Amino acid sequence: MEINFDQSIPIYLQIIDEIKRLVATGTLQPGDKLPSQRDLAAELKVNANTVQRAYREMELLGLVETLRGQGTFVCDDHQIVESTRKEMLTNLVNDFLQSMRSLGCSEQEILKRVGDGLFEDREVKDR
Repeated sequence: MEINFDQSIPIYLQIIDEIKRLVATGTLQPGDKLPSQRDLAAELKVNANTVQRAYREMELLGLVETLRGQGTFVCDDHQIVESTRKEMLTNLVNDFLQSMRSLGCSEQEILKRVGDGLFEDREVKDR
């Protein structure tokens, strides 16, 4: 796992967001084992307490479960995957819309730019 940390956001939240992204994209599946807290802290070069806090928060969110003596696993519930993906998509759309509105874009301009972007993306892929 590799995270380019943003200094303005607490590290434990960025770890949670990355694990959510891995779950939402299917890279991590329900039932998959996460690295130990100590291993992930070493891999990310962060304090083990930071990873511990991220794991604890994810447990409270119902995203992971820790089995004593076995490790921490993505909850074996496919609904959690879908709800995590839906939450991330909603946040992306809301952030995008807020940015576009702050630039003074109307709904029509936002829709046009999204359509133009999709068309350009399709052209690039077809080459």
